[in-house]
Amino acid sequence: MRMEQAGLRQTIDRVAAAFSRLKGIQEGLAGEGAGRGIQFDEWDWEVGVGLYGFLRRAIAAGDHVALNDLVDWYAMQIGRGLPPRQINSTAPMLPLAILIEHVDRPDFTALVQDWAEWLVTSLPKTEGGGFQHVVKERLNEGELWDDTLFMAALFLARAGVFFKRQDWVDEAVYQFMVHAYYLSDPVTGLWYHGWTFRGRHNFAKAFWARGNAWITVAIPELFFLVPGLAEKDKRFLSHVLASQVQSLKAFQRPDGAFHTLINDPTSPTETSAAAGIAYGILRGVEAGILTKEDKTCAERALAAVLREIDEEGVVQGVSDGTPMGHDLEFYRRIPNLPTPYGQALVLLLLTDVLVAQGDSA
Repeated sequence: MRMEQAGLRQTIDRVAAAFSRLKGIQEGLAGEGAGRGIQFDEWDWEVGVGLYGFLRRAIAAGDHVALNDLVDWYAMQIGRGLPPRQINSTAPMLPLAILIEHVDRPDFTALVQDWAEWLVTSLPKTEGGGFQHVVKERLNEGELWDDTLFMAALFLARAGVFFKRQDWVDEAVYQFMVHAYYLSDPVTGLWYHGWTFRGRHNFAKAFWARGNAWITVAIPELFFLVPGLAEKDKRFLSHVLASQVQSLKAFQRPDGAFHTLINDPTSPTETSAAAGIAYGILRGVEAGILTKEDKTCAERALAAVLREIDEEGVVQGVSDGTPMGHDLEFYRRIPNLPTPYGQALVLLLLTDVLVAQGDSA
């Protein structure tokens, strides 16, 4: 699916502008009198993913105004005091670990270094040394979630590259391995939402769509964030991704969308999952992990995503933050609303499409 570049740029700019205007979860867009800059107030995973998509778009476009908006947002958050450290509050650190390569802010650099060290030395670990999925509401003792790899492991990997800390890179890669061991289903290649060592089970055994999208994105993203990734690790993770994508292709709807429970056609469709899966597949092809034939799935998902972008650039059909479900009905009932991460996953997808089209022009 090839899009006209001017129209694609306009769509990307609308989605980015809508991200900047989101005030908070369930608060909608800020009015015209709110001023410029990123309006989202809370430092947590929702905006952390959003900032990553916003940053990637700004770098690709050479948008220095957007980069300055990011600097201002981080400076404001740091100045007033950051929330307690946990997995979800680590998500804004990934874009910051890349931003410090573009701006001279020793305070940002020091925070990245200190937070990465905290992940390795002080974050609670599960049996086997996995990153326990601690969130602001609860410790989730003994639990591994598929969200963790995007929210925390990618940051640690990139910080390791920046600070030349191979031990950090190794720890990040190990998290991919231990999460794959407990969360990847060997029959389908799809990923369960979570695992608990208390009872040793996968909760509802949910193949949650956005959780699977975090993995489809995180594996190739790791390849690009860590250029010197060991061949043995690339070989294993390439197999994990290819196995997952084969099942994702089989469960994709004819219209390109995905259900919020991948293998349950009675569950609602979910736009952020379609965007993440499409982006991850395209990045997987670019990394040499996936084949060009896999792009058909991504192109169909792209078409489904584009249908969900409204005139203001808000991505519709995105489900709310999803804690661990203990039955499948829990996932079917998650409501939809505009979110920073929905905007971000669409920005990542559309920016990648735009850059690829420019390269092939």
